[in-house]
Amino acid sequence: MGYREMTKEENEAVKERSELVVGRVREMLSEANVEAKYQDYFKKGAEKILLMEEIYELNESGKYRTLSMEELKAYNKKVYEEFYEANYGTSYGNPTYAVKQLGDMGQGLCHVYFKLAGMFDLALTGKKQRMTIYEELFVQIYNRFEEKDITAEELKTIISEFYHDYVEIFQEERVREMVSPEWDYYTDIIQNADLTDLRYLYYMGIHVTDNEIKTAEFINSLPEEDVKAMAHTFTEGFRIGYERLKVDLKTKKSIRLYYALGFERMMRYAMKNIEGYGVKATCGAGVISTTEANRQYNYDHKEDMALFLDKAYVERYIETSRQAYEAVKPLANGYAGPAVLETFGEKEFDPKRKDEALQLDDKQRGLEIQLSGQFSELNAEYVHPEERSFTIISYPIPEIGPKFKEIFAETVKVNTLDYKTYETIQQKLIDALDQADVVKVKGRGNNRTDLTIKIHELKDPTKESAFENCVADVNIPVGEVFTSPVLKGTNGLLHVTQVYLNGLNFKELEIELEDGMIKSYNCANFKKDEDNKKYMLDNVLFNHETVPIGEFAIGTNTVAYKMGKEYDIQAQLPILIAEKTGPHFAMGDTCYSRSEDVKVYNPDGKEVIAKDNEKSLLRDTDKSAAYFNCHTDITIPYNELDTITVVKHDGSTIELISGGRFVLPGTEELNKPLDSMN
Repeated sequence: MGYREMTKEENEAVKERSELVVGRVREMLSEANVEAKYQDYFKKGAEKILLMEEIYELNESGKYRTLSMEELKAYNKKVYEEFYEANYGTSYGNPTYAVKQLGDMGQGLCHVYFKLAGMFDLALTGKKQRMTIYEELFVQIYNRFEEKDITAEELKTIISEFYHDYVEIFQEERVREMVSPEWDYYTDIIQNADLTDLRYLYYMGIHVTDNEIKTAEFINSLPEEDVKAMAHTFTEGFRIGYERLKVDLKTKKSIRLYYALGFERMMRYAMKNIEGYGVKATCGAGVISTTEANRQYNYDHKEDMALFLDKAYVERYIETSRQAYEAVKPLANGYAGPAVLETFGEKEFDPKRKDEALQLDDKQRGLEIQLSGQFSELNAEYVHPEERSFTIISYPIPEIGPKFKEIFAETVKVNTLDYKTYETIQQKLIDALDQADVVKVKGRGNNRTDLTIKIHELKDPTKESAFENCVADVNIPVGEVFTSPVLKGTNGLLHVTQVYLNGLNFKELEIELEDGMIKSYNCANFKKDEDNKKYMLDNVLFNHETVPIGEFAIGTNTVAYKMGKEYDIQAQLPILIAEKTGPHFAMGDTCYSRSEDVKVYNPDGKEVIAKDNEKSLLRDTDKSAAYFNCHTDITIPYNELDTITVVKHDGSTIELISGGRFVLPGTEELNKPLDSMN
């Protein structure tokens, strides 16, 4: 049963409800039954719904795919244009404007508008059931406003009850699309569309700009051998990951693709490769736009769960998620993991903090942590992490600037560096690091980093290692050695003058560690110190009071560092590449989270034994204290780095890096890109 059969059955079940609710929405346009200050909001919301219904009907009839490029572009623009930066100031999707116009009703109504505006992908993938329940929510709220005695608290209750009632449908869809090859809406386009006819970009139900069009045109212009080679690098990383796990990939059923719009030609070859491994590719909701309509818009809504997150919701969410997994248990057990293609090069983003935006309170922050932890445990129960791999690769997009083609070529070079060369050099570093009691890291210039990292002691150095020799398999490109530090004895200050984490800019980021746990943190993005701390709490600690250091690594990909500096794109490099351009420190769980008991071996045959820390070791007695469900890599670039020194148990030292250059014998090759820079 493909997605059309799945959605057809669901759509038939809501046909009568849909006709009634859409009819009621049409009536709103000619009514004035609510207070004057709310009339514009409800008319705009009704127009949004009717636009989505128009697109749905065009798509269901087959007419949408007969439209010209200009007609498709016009529909795409109509969906998104009010959220463009130039128009966002007067959009009901903007909490500042919504609160200004609608008073204490503004936050709740703004959230509902956000959900209505997000129905574009539902319309094009034929999810009438989902569209209908959002439309019914809108009409329910309108009906109460007609009575003119609704309060902001009652509005919040209506929205909260909606999410409690429908979480089962949402979770069933989420789980099904992750693991089921039958959900083939996107894979059908990738495999069967005429990719030279770029109208197909508009069939995905996401934002399309010149950026996506130019990406597709560029990928289409490449020789077939080059595109095949890109796909091979991508999928082979996944396959090799399974080799290292010593798990037969053919025992699995699906690999989920996540990729950026415009790379369909590469994904077509990737899917053929995946099928050659004996598994199927899935792509449910895995296609993303490289250019959001307005990143501030999505940032403004990131804590909208504040409207409905309570203990009962957490319990209902976990209960319905378990039911969803049980319904597809064989497919969930056969899920092999994600294959991810990221992009970089979009304009830098400095988010604005808005008091009008919904924010979780302290109790809800605790519930969000609980929800994340329980869902991760549930996911691990059905999608066995010890038998699952992944792969990630990155490429630039045209928005990076006029040297896009040069940067793309350099990125391909970075992604395909000879891993054997790095494997040998990195083993030299590991041989020294395995002698460490602690490793000391110090910054230079304006960088105030002064860290002492406690390393696991080896019982048998002839058979064990504390560091993994990371070559280009699951984590492309090549270029790091990493470990999970011992927490007790890991102390000091981590400081970076500027760093991008998960697409967000952090200025003068600093974290103080005491026995491996974050003791204090700050940055300099905002005028108010409390806003800086809140920014760090939200986006580095993810609402935890503290988190441990989960990883210490030394990046060795000086070729990537040189590319970033020479093209002045360091701030735009994704963490996948940036983490290889200097030492980095991950705050949160270890790299081996929930897979600590899986044996890992380096290419020299030694077992990597540093997979746990004092927190993760609690997993058998108190899982809620063992995992934090976050892992944020923070890199110190070579130009801010002074020394990395191994301090042995007898107090003697081995210098690995001095003055930002590799000085350990056998690692000098890594300095060549640095020395050749202008």
